[in-house]
Amino acid sequence: AVLDYVEPSLKGTKWGLGGTCVNVGCIPKKLMHQAALLGTAVKDARKYGWQIPESLSHDWSTMAEAVQNHVKSLNWGHRVQLQDKKVKYLNMKGSLVDTHTIRAVNAKGKEVFSKSLLFSFTVCVCKDVALECAGFLTGIGLDTTVMVRSIALRGFDQQMSGLVTDYMEAYGTKFSWKCTPKSIEKLPSGLLRVTWMDLNTKEEHQDTFNSVLWAVGRASETKTLNLEKVGVEINKETGKIIVATDEATSVPNIFAIGDIAEGRPELTPTAIKAGKLLARRLVGHSTELMNYDNVSLLLHAYAFILVRSLFLVYHAFYKPLEFTVAERDATQCYIKVVCLREGDQRVLGMHFTGPNAGEVTQGFSLGFQCGLTYEHLRNTVGIHPTCAEELIKLNITKRSGLDATVTGC
Repeated sequence: AVLDYVEPSLKGTKWGLGGTCVNVGCIPKKLMHQAALLGTAVKDARKYGWQIPESLSHDWSTMAEAVQNHVKSLNWGHRVQLQDKKVKYLNMKGSLVDTHTIRAVNAKGKEVFSKSLLFSFTVCVCKDVALECAGFLTGIGLDTTVMVRSIALRGFDQQMSGLVTDYMEAYGTKFSWKCTPKSIEKLPSGLLRVTWMDLNTKEEHQDTFNSVLWAVGRASETKTLNLEKVGVEINKETGKIIVATDEATSVPNIFAIGDIAEGRPELTPTAIKAGKLLARRLVGHSTELMNYDNVSLLLHAYAFILVRSLFLVYHAFYKPLEFTVAERDATQCYIKVVCLREGDQRVLGMHFTGPNAGEVTQGFSLGFQCGLTYEHLRNTVGIHPTCAEELIKLNITKRSGLDATVTGC
């Protein structure tokens, strides 16, 4: 059975089957990002000969309704799939009574006890959600300010992070660096007055906004699961469940996958993959464990900064073909591949900023599972003309000091 209950927020917000990713995470976020991209495409279209009125506006309600309709279709699709696979769905909140019994409570407070429920809890959270949201809000024409306490995109390669924030600033997103909010006051007009402190000068500042989005991450919802009573070990600091390589907890018959597990990537695809492999192991069809190494989003080049002499970094500034006619600035379109300096120059990290970055890097992520080397890249014949092609044309290292700007097509 699957227990999937959403505790309503203070504003009464809740959602359907599918978790955070489907309802208020990855899916609606990408659709809203697409709305922003379409606005840019309309502007580019004039350069390509399309006769478009100068005055264009975006209607939030239309977009929101379309996105919600798609999300609801996914909610229904998940329920149908569970039914087809004879998996019982309970819109209830679960907690453990003992190592084999789950207590489930519905929205009306009715309790159900069962000794045959397999419980799983998965949440999708992205560390870069703040900039993603700010990006699409700016893209649909809203005045957007990002308040940053320290650095943007902590845990990401900081050169690439700088290119992203530079791009966003160039396209209208405002940044307040080294600031922390102190209070938010709702004014009679309905506007929100935010007071924040500049961490450098210690001075306080104020401004008014229509809405405030808190992109501060989220805590694992483990306190209500009654884990300690049944002996499931958790990290007291993070609240996450400590698991072994096979996703097992300190109680042999209880497993944890996804964001709720300590040390696991906070990514939907890894949780899905781990869940499938766990299910196969539990029914005896496989002994394969989840490989959490080389997950695309988590391939960072921090080691290069620490021990530079051991690595080579190939890089290039390129201009996507679609940017040329539209006369768009490509200053932040950049590629970086980090390799071991010795031997076959095994690729340790790959960074890409530019159009369709996710589509470009998905295929290359397969290479990391197969021991991708720089020579593999160099020996690959490109698909022309594409942005992905630039990754296999890299031949200039940072160490050389040569101009890495791509010329020609």
